[in-house]
Amino acid sequence: MNKFFDVAEYMHLVGRSARSASRVIARASTASKNEALLAIADTILKREAHILDENAEDVRDAKKADLAAPLIDRLTLTSKSVAAMAEGLRQVAQLPDPVGEVSNLRTRPSGIQVGKMRVPLGVIGIIYESRPNVTADAAGLCLKSGNAVILRGGSEAARSNQAIAGCIAAGLKAAKLPESIVQVIETTDRAAVGQMITLPEYIDVIIPRGGKSLIARIAAESKVPVIKHLDGNCHVYVDEFADMEKAVRICDNAKTRRYGVCGAMESLLVHEARMHDVLPRIAKIFADKGVEMRGCERTRAVLAAFDVLPATEEDWSTEYLAAIVSIKIVANLDEAIEHIEQHGSHHTDSIVSEHWSHAQRFLREVDSASVMVNASTQFADGFEYGLGAEIGISTDKLHARGPVGLEGLTSQKYVVLGDGSVRA
Repeated sequence: MNKFFDVAEYMHLVGRSARSASRVIARASTASKNEALLAIADTILKREAHILDENAEDVRDAKKADLAAPLIDRLTLTSKSVAAMAEGLRQVAQLPDPVGEVSNLRTRPSGIQVGKMRVPLGVIGIIYESRPNVTADAAGLCLKSGNAVILRGGSEAARSNQAIAGCIAAGLKAAKLPESIVQVIETTDRAAVGQMITLPEYIDVIIPRGGKSLIARIAAESKVPVIKHLDGNCHVYVDEFADMEKAVRICDNAKTRRYGVCGAMESLLVHEARMHDVLPRIAKIFADKGVEMRGCERTRAVLAAFDVLPATEEDWSTEYLAAIVSIKIVANLDEAIEHIEQHGSHHTDSIVSEHWSHAQRFLREVDSASVMVNASTQFADGFEYGLGAEIGISTDKLHARGPVGLEGLTSQKYVVLGDGSVRA
């Protein structure tokens, strides 16, 4: 451990500090919060060299430890990604402040006015792996939405996270706000995670970001409410009424733009009427880019000129996060929707079709956090949705669903306005 010998004592101290700080940030003005965000962004840019040096040490150790390539990809920072962190904070500063917003105010027959006011959740705990940019993104969104946050990154990114934490502390101090509004856990002891998820007296919600096993464990063991998604087994369905050029472009981007993101297409479904014209063109792109294809028997027959492995039942439910794709030919829209329902993860699914009714059915019947028409699944991102930097993506149905931005980090309470009103 870094400074503390007792993890439980340390986490209780962090929790108490966060709870106290949450009351300060909840009442902070929009100007004060924006000042902190801009100061953090400026400090990140000023300390870029230090951040990249610390990150290089993390990456070196990760490679020595033989971490999986997708994890190393998520861990690695560049000058471009450091600049993106700062830009993300500046964009959050420009977003409307949701705190205190009153909506649906209406006058009742009794004369009282009833509405809803948007308020912070309180203290948010975020447990994440690899991605050090989450440290800045989460801090910015939680700060702007009036929440205190406790961040527990993975041990593989410990140096990077602490370097970014120093920038956050400096920015908060410059805005005359308590540094304990954003706390990055200093110990890499795994017991800290076990403590975090059992502190409902201090933490109001837990948001895990990482591998399926980590998220499943937290969801099963947490005594604090959890906003989560387990995996991103995303589909693109090429309908019989698909435009060929759109289908090829979308499938290429959905799979190959980035392999290690949760919005990447993992399964391609193609209507049997398009298996001879569209599918070979898509397969040629995948083959040229080194994407391993695993297909059903009909797919392998159509793509006999390509090296397509037989898909197993497990493939249909797998999030590869790699240059691998499963391909299935389906008889109709009903079969495509049924396949997605049976094997998908309710994250993001897309249909390529010029048929209005088919597109509308897909939108209504596919039960995912993001459902798309004629668009790449890799658009499933808070920045692309206009939310600023996102805290994560939720496949839950309660409270927040899809990319979680500022609004997802707040709740609503009823407010009643009277004028000496009494109930009859």
